Amino acid sequence: MTPKEYAELYFKNDRFAMQTTGIEIVDVDSQYAKCSLKIDGRHLNAAGTVMGGAVFTLADFTFALASNPEGQWTVSVSSTIEYLNAAKGPVLYCEAKCLKNGRSVCFYEMTVTEPNGKVIARILTNGFKK
Repeated sequence: MTPKEYAELYFKNDRFAMQTTGIEIVDVDSQYAKCSLKIDGRHLNAAGTVMGGAVFTLADFTFALASNPEGQWTVSVSSTIEYLNAAKGPVLYCEAKCLKNGRSVCFYEMTVTEPNGKVIARILTNGFKK
């Protein structure tokens, strides 16, 4: 089973990220993941741009995919997010890359972008391995 197949099977019950929000898994590999989110009306704030919570949910879910390989369980301990630009879509992408993978803690950086490469947000997450 490939890392992506495992992630699709394991995370299919993450109803908020995958069903309510509509996040799709693009790629998963060792300490790496990429997801996409097609923007529609449910993701917009009153100003007509993508709500910060939708951007953070995309990043948090992408972190979960990258940091939870088969047989491992990692939970987020802390995250910081810096919103660099307003997002309008029509789709957002998030890539998670491991910065450090220790015995019990890990550090990941997620970058959320639009299709044209415009960076929307950068997120740093510290995870604890159970």
